[in-house]
Amino acid sequence: MQLKSIEGGAGRIEQSDEALVTIAEHLADYEQGSIDALYALGVAFSTGSHGCTTDMIEAHKWFNIAASKGHEEAAWCRADVSDEMTAREIAEAQRRAREWLIAGSRKVA
Repeated sequence: MQLKSIEGGAGRIEQSDEALVTIAEHLADYEQGSIDALYALGVAFSTGSHGCTTDMIEAHKWFNIAASKGHEEAAWCRADVSDEMTAREIAEAQRRAREWLIAGSRKVA
């Protein structure tokens, strides 16, 4: 999965080349079985680290996906970022998480 920009509530959020590498590496790690990689994406988006632009919707999405796969710390972080989000932003994050999970299950099937 290649990600160059994210559709945010205010339009497209462009990511740096460093962020694209970070995202690709973490997704590759997840494909090898690392749920921690999904959590790390949430951390990168919530803190604006590793070249990623801070985006609480994307952070919530990745924490939510990691939590749904059993990552306990991701569940705590999802709750923390939720405190800084509106109900619409949370709904958007949940929609993105569902889409990502559905797209992944289609690849498996």
